Amino acid sequence: MALAVEFAVGSPGSCPVAQASEGADERVDGVSRASLRGDGAVTEEFRLPADAPVDGVESDLDPVATSGTETLYRFERDPVDDCVCEAIERIAGPASGVRAEDGTLVVTAHVPDLETVRTVVGRLRESFDGVSVRRLTNLEADDRDADPLDDDGLTDRQREVVQTAYDMGYFEYPKGANAGEVADALDISRSTFAEHLAAATGKLFGAVLAADYGEAVTRTPPAPR
Repeated sequence: MALAVEFAVGSPGSCPVAQASEGADERVDGVSRASLRGDGAVTEEFRLPADAPVDGVESDLDPVATSGTETLYRFERDPVDDCVCEAIERIAGPASGVRAEDGTLVVTAHVPDLETVRTVVGRLRESFDGVSVRRLTNLEADDRDADPLDDDGLTDRQREVVQTAYDMGYFEYPKGANAGEVADALDISRSTFAEHLAAATGKLFGAVLAADYGEAVTRTPPAPR
């Protein structure tokens, strides 16, 4: 199994990227990170609209260049234990994407199994608040036979709930994860998870039956007693 996971941290400490997104009230995408000096120091860069304020960022930001409507900012930091990215990378390997919005940092990494996901989440929760798995995708899933369900009617949220539950082993016997664990991974309550799952599975059964019998299948509500 190979999984692409988005780890979200709502309170990532003194992360300059998260602070900049919150202070500027802007989403920060495409964060680049590199160790350039050979002494372990990390250099990071990100872009913001040229007129966006960057007050409240504890680190020194260097406005490297302004092109059109964007400004490229750069800062340096020493490797620290209270860095979300480093905490993830020490377990899961290099982050493939980093972004921030409203002070929440989202880091994408590729991991081999769900046990690694649990290990990363546990490590993050030792140091940070608001930790969740925002998205979990099985990179080895074979979708060649998925055509009959292309028009299954699921909303994006319902599809995310079903996909996460599937990837975490909720539908396996014995279960790889229970409802509470899947709800935690989605950062929703168990009741909300149950509602989304019930709606989604109803639509999926309808889509499967429609594919089998060549017509749409609708559920007839029971007659009132």
